[in-house]
Amino acid sequence: MSNRAVLEVIALDAEDAVAAQAGGADRLELVTDMAADGLTPSRETFAAIRSAVDIPLRVMLRTADGFAAGDIDVLVGRARELREAGADEFVFGFLDAEGHADLVAVERLVAELDGCRWTYHRAIDRCTDRDALRKQLADLPGLDTFLTAGSPAGVDAGIPTLLAEAARSGEPGYQAQILVGGGLHLHHLPRLLAARIDAFHIGGAARPAGWSAPVDAAAVREWREALDA
Repeated sequence: MSNRAVLEVIALDAEDAVAAQAGGADRLELVTDMAADGLTPSRETFAAIRSAVDIPLRVMLRTADGFAAGDIDVLVGRARELREAGADEFVFGFLDAEGHADLVAVERLVAELDGCRWTYHRAIDRCTDRDALRKQLADLPGLDTFLTAGSPAGVDAGIPTLLAEAARSGEPGYQAQILVGGGLHLHHLPRLLAARIDAFHIGGAARPAGWSAPVDAAAVREWREALDA
């Protein structure tokens, strides 16, 4: 398992989760409301998915579209509810009005999560200074992943940034795993894998019939086979 690339798939419900695991997903990102780019699912949805599959689940902590934290007390409450339901991995990331990491909001959540592993999501692609953001977050407990396309415009535009950041792996601020997602296509994989990037995140690519249809196990399997080839 340690040598194989991680494939994370977005799941909205238990049906998605079962199909994604059947197709070879290593981990799921749980969200609701993709029209708002993915918000926190309900405790009931989490519980249904947790009982349907046995792979790791990362649960989104986000209450509104965009990268402002909003009411941090609400987010902390949702995190607490989900932890009580058994969630132990999370996804979040907030920016302040100047486009810097919102450390107040992030640190409040990190304190609530008490050591749980978490991903800083694509807010990094909208921030003012990626290097500064990475270094600001570097010592926060539990942070092990950055979900990034390298650019707000998606992986096509972001590949040079992704390759440059992968080359700095192990430096301060660059120890967390790069999880590539956001307009990711199969044709991007050879260049990313050659740069020793080893984690990939798909949403729409797992749903050839669109977001109104469930995850397609065969579509996930195509990605699994491409990563394992």
